[in-house]
Amino acid sequence: MYDPRFNKMAQVIVNYSIEVQPGQTVYVWSQTPAAPLMLEIYREILKAGGNAFLRADLPGAQEIFYAHAQDAQLDFVSPVDRISVEEGQFDAYIRIGAETNTRRLSNADPAKIQRQQAAMSPILARRMQRSAEGNYNWCVTQFPTEAYAMDADMSLAEYTEFVFGACLLNDPDPIARWREVGANQQRYVDFLRDKKTLRIRGANADLTLRIEGRTWKNSQGKRNFPDGEIFTGPHEDSVNGWVRYSYPAIYQGREVSGIQLWFEDGRVVKATAEKNEDFLHQVLDTDRGARYVGEFAIGTNYGITRFSRNILFDEKIGGTFHIAVGAGYPDTGSTNTSAVHWDMIASAHDAEISADGEVFYRNGQFLI
Repeated sequence: MYDPRFNKMAQVIVNYSIEVQPGQTVYVWSQTPAAPLMLEIYREILKAGGNAFLRADLPGAQEIFYAHAQDAQLDFVSPVDRISVEEGQFDAYIRIGAETNTRRLSNADPAKIQRQQAAMSPILARRMQRSAEGNYNWCVTQFPTEAYAMDADMSLAEYTEFVFGACLLNDPDPIARWREVGANQQRYVDFLRDKKTLRIRGANADLTLRIEGRTWKNSQGKRNFPDGEIFTGPHEDSVNGWVRYSYPAIYQGREVSGIQLWFEDGRVVKATAEKNEDFLHQVLDTDRGARYVGEFAIGTNYGITRFSRNILFDEKIGGTFHIAVGAGYPDTGSTNTSAVHWDMIASAHDAEISADGEVFYRNGQFLI
């Protein structure tokens, strides 16, 4: 499947999201269905004077791995993965989701998946560290496939339009539009910059968390494409209260719905779910950091109007907030480390969020 907007998408990712400079080397990783977009990204990297390493995994390889890998193989980290995050080797990273079966790991052993993720966690930590230091750009995006379309209850043609619309690629100048998004969101970030505490109260939550000294990030199409959120890393021991997630939370191809979490001094002390509760507990027990919060965020993309069962889009839905258990982003000030980073989304349409006692968000809308 090819659409000329894939070239437009590649131009935005290479020249705006990653800002490839002459001589830089970019690691581009996806699966074979995304070849049309990968080739356009390769073209734009070369036009920008950069170099690219293209990695295209075969559909089905992960199922074989988890079916047959022994402990030593689960602990193995490819030298290519190590090199991909080392300074002096690669300057940027682009990950393109292109699943042909989003449920392919549903029957894989969760313990094997968690062990392999733990082995790979230093790679994730190094990527985040270099990003925080400002010498490594990265962007995660998606190529529309039949699998994603089915998850979203759309035809492939409808889903493709959904993707392009969320990415603002139907606009004559999408880079200019994303800069406008960034300027608008910066007002919210500026308001929250010196605040100390947040309170979320409503039908789905009664939470307090401390943000003093932490950095709010303006997600404007740089790390994620599409984008549209503001987020920070709350103090690790500060989250207290209860939250109920309105939407199913999908992780490792498994859907967990009806999740409720209770926090005490930052830690999840109780967790329930209507579906796949055992799996929820298994993930929360991956390591110590998996029961602590790495990210709190508010979705700002009101152009994403429906739940699609894909976190790249769903966490950006305008009128929602989400909390990620597990690893935080060092450039927010978060110190939480984990092999897990699991975003869970709640509707904010019957809620208000206050900062140091001042309500700035109510019923899914900013009041600033």
